[in-house]
Amino acid sequence: MFPNSLADGLYAFLNFASHGITHASGWQIFIYTLIVTHITIASVTIFLHRCQAHRALDLHALPSHFFRFWLWLTTGQVTKEWAAIHRKHHAKCETPEDPHSPVIYGIKKVLLEGAELYRIESKNPETMKKYGHGTPNDWIEKRLYTPYSWLGIIFMLAINVLLFGVIGITVWAVQMLWIPVTAAGIINGAGHYWGYRNYDCADAATNLMPWGILIGGEELHNNHHTFATSAKLSSKWYEFDIGWLYIRLLEIVKLAKVKKVAPAPKFSLEKSVVDFDTLHAVITHRYDVMAKYAKSIKHAWQDEITHLKEKAQLESGFLKSSKKLLQREPTKLEMLHKQQLSELFAHSKVLKTMHEMRVELGAIWERSHASRDQLLHQLQDWCTRAEASGIASLQEFSMRLRRYS
Repeated sequence: MFPNSLADGLYAFLNFASHGITHASGWQIFIYTLIVTHITIASVTIFLHRCQAHRALDLHALPSHFFRFWLWLTTGQVTKEWAAIHRKHHAKCETPEDPHSPVIYGIKKVLLEGAELYRIESKNPETMKKYGHGTPNDWIEKRLYTPYSWLGIIFMLAINVLLFGVIGITVWAVQMLWIPVTAAGIINGAGHYWGYRNYDCADAATNLMPWGILIGGEELHNNHHTFATSAKLSSKWYEFDIGWLYIRLLEIVKLAKVKKVAPAPKFSLEKSVVDFDTLHAVITHRYDVMAKYAKSIKHAWQDEITHLKEKAQLESGFLKSSKKLLQREPTKLEMLHKQQLSELFAHSKVLKTMHEMRVELGAIWERSHASRDQLLHQLQDWCTRAEASGIASLQEFSMRLRRYS
């Protein structure tokens, strides 16, 4: 009897090691992994990012405690540390004090060692004290989540092995790598290096793609850095933020309350007079204004390109780089870039005027010392000169500017 019992026991052990208690197929394990990693992403973007770091929404205790528990299980991240480091990133973005800027550290280091940069900054007591305020500090946070942040991921390993056997270790490894790779690496790295920009915000943040699904909407990083306290990260009609979809569903069932979203510009087609209402709207929606102005410069460039090629006989490489410089925020141009644009402007009065008018327009909301009446006069004068310039792109933009309401 003993040999048979031993054989049966060994068979049972090997069967468990191979299949766990679920005997799930490869596809079932794959789907499980997608679901659990997506829940982790949703927890990060909704709870840690939009709720805790930026206070863009309030969460009911039920989802709030679920997210905290799930993040403890799947990431071991401490809420205070995450919120503090992210707030410092916004406050010191692209400076030597930024905890994880590819502009400072290089794209390779942030992509490959983003989690290590996070770990180093989490040990900085000054960062925790200055930026970690307002995060959970209840009994379970002080007694379990913070001092035993490592314990949750051990439980997650045991759960996965119990469910799937030895392959559960691989599932667990994917879960452990998911946030370091997607958030610490891709968003903090590629999200400040590659992609497109809807808005010329003060830093180098980019949108990686218009459909924020895989990383919960965090792919729309340029939108976020432009309107950091907005609970909604999409801004164009073709952009999709799945994190916002989840927030709206939570709001419908009274488990969340949105506090802030990015302001949407409004227009009055009948409006033609630049008044205080126009001034207020233009300043409020200055990022939208400058994004539209950048498009006007593109149109002017198309009108000028034939002249520049045929009469000025400028090289294609010079023209290509000059086009990019024209799209850049003027205050970010280095001396070498300014010299290149000066050479370009010597051959195109239109592009010179477009550039100078852009600088003047941006200065309107930067002149904090000017009175309300002075700012209104400056905006009115700007529109008058734009419409008298004879430049079609500039004239069309000015007429649009008058309609901000």
